[in-house]
Order: sequence, then structure tokens, then C-alpha cells
Amino acid sequence: MDQQSTIFENLEEFDNHRLISFVYDPKTQLRGFIAIHRGGSIPAFGATRFWHYAEESLALKDAIRLARLMSYKSAMAGLAYGGAKGVIFAAENYTPEEKENLIRAYAKKVNMLGGSFVTGSDVGLNDDDVKIMAQESTYIVGTECDPVKYTVRGVYAGILESLKSVFGTDSLRGRTIAIQGLGKTGWGLLELVAKDAEKVHVFDIDEKKVKAAKEKFPNVVPVSEEELISLTVDIFSPCALGGTVSLSNAEKLQCKIIAGSANNQLENQEAGRKLFEKGILYAPDYIINAGGLIAVVDEYDNHGTDEERVMKQVERIRPTLAKVLAKSKEDARPVSDVADEIAESIFNTIQ
Repeated sequence: MDQQSTIFENLEEFDNHRLISFVYDPKTQLRGFIAIHRGGSIPAFGATRFWHYAEESLALKDAIRLARLMSYKSAMAGLAYGGAKGVIFAAENYTPEEKENLIRAYAKKVNMLGGSFVTGSDVGLNDDDVKIMAQESTYIVGTECDPVKYTVRGVYAGILESLKSVFGTDSLRGRTIAIQGLGKTGWGLLELVAKDAEKVHVFDIDEKKVKAAKEKFPNVVPVSEEELISLTVDIFSPCALGGTVSLSNAEKLQCKIIAGSANNQLENQEAGRKLFEKGILYAPDYIINAGGLIAVVDEYDNHGTDEERVMKQVERIRPTLAKVLAKSKEDARPVSDVADEIAESIFNTIQ
């Protein structure tokens, strides 16, 4: 066994990544990772996460796992770029000044990769943070477009196609949905579905967001996180962090469809196969939440943004999902397996 295999043999997330780099700055105490799954000879795209992890090994695993996800996302969106991810190890408590110093130092580290890695904002970073990073690096995207808006539109389209596949109609009338997480994408999705759905069950760790949702939408029903998983609803929409659906809690699910904006919703492949056994349609997250990536790639390619141009690409998400769902039915195989195989056949040709 070679040295590289020895280092990563216990990391199931590792998939012959092109680069895994530890980033460190002694002055600001920046610590983090940049992982490029596919790319190098061509730019690899992936947003940067600013998050407090219990230990650095978890941050490393997150970067590796999310970088791979971005390759799946790019491939299924028809984008000619690789997949990557950045993770900044955040302290449990920090001041605005400390955060600014960290992200400036991080952006300078991005420069050292010479354009192989193009990044923007993920969990923990906002539009203002991206603008600060862009002052230090030309490889920052998302300063001229709103990736969240397009992510939400893609997820919504995915929900409609999933409804059509399961019920024969894409109408939300009379349907029930459970949304996990009312962050930027979760709230955006709520605004789209609440006007038609019969009931929208919501959970967020921030009780103020839940209260605001209830005040704005009369058909919103607040629930606990434990209740959310086992609710009898038509659609379960994970819109928070990943790993929501595991082999163990899949037994508790009483929904017909899983379709949300969160990345890496399935803990592993076995969880996807369990959903198939239970007759639950899973809309692969990397297909339906690709709107944000489409938007920032468009900004990068065209040195600016155009809503009509971006929406034309986002509208391709629904027919892409439809083809995968049809193939799953035809082959009587899990949607997750079918989608993975298609994506892998595309991104494994990227050097």
C-alpha cells in the first residue's frame, strides 16, 4: 500500500481527490482545509464553509465529502468544471473583527492555488463576507448574483417533478410538507410552497425564525426536530446541514418524497437504498440544489450576471431529475444509485 493510501485509508469520503490542503496562518490563527475532488487542469468550484467543529478531523472529513458532492452537482448540471470545497475551522465564539481577519487570510491562501479553486459563501458566510474575500482574491464568486435565489428555484422545481412522479400531478394543493431548517434556502422555499400547500410543518434551532414563519404564514405548524422525522407528510424537505437521513432513522420516515436544499442528505448509499425499499422517492440533493452553483459559474464565465440566462440553465434541473426518476423506475433501482452512476460517468473523465 502506498503512502497516500495509508494516510486516507480510514476516510471513506476519500475518492482519489486531486488535492487536499491544510491552510494555516499563524498571525490570525486561521486553520482550515481546501479539497479539490476533480479539476486542477480546469477550475474546481465549491463554496467555503465557516463552522465550529468539535475537532479538526471532522472539518477535514467535511471538506473531502463536500468536495466530492460538488463534482456530482457540477456534472449533473452540465457544467464543465470540477468539484471542490473549502472549510474554515471557526472558534465557538469570535468577534466580527476576528472573522474578517480570518476570511481575509483565507482568501490569500486561495490565491496560492492560482485559480484551480474558485469559491464563494456556504454555511457561516454571508454576502458581506464574500465581498471582503473578493478584496483579497480574484477567485471569489457570488458578489454580483444571488445564489440562494436560484438554489431555491431549483429545489422548488425538483419538488414539483417529484410530486408529478409520485402522484401524477405537480400541484401542491392539499399537500403537506415538512421543512427542516429556516435559513436562507429553507425560508425561501417556505415562501414558495406555503401559498399552495395545505400545511407546512417547520423546525429550526432558532425559535425566532419559527415564530416569524408562523406569524407570516397561517398554515405553518411548528414542530420539534424529533417530531419532524416521523411526521406523516407528502414531502420532507431537509434544508439544514447534511446527514439527515441515516439507515436507522429511515425506518421512522412517513413521507412519500424527500426533496430539499441541504447537501449530503443521505448519510451513506445504504440509506438511499432503504428509502427505495420503503417506497420513498428521494430527489438527489446535488441535482435539485444546483441553482446556486449554476449562478456563480455563470457569473465567473461571463464576468457578470444575467437573470434570464441563469434561469434558462436552472430550468434544466427539472428535466434532468425527470430522466433520473424514469431510469430508476425502468431499472427498479434506487434513485440515489442511478444518479450517482450517471454523475460518476461524467466527472471521472475530468482530470
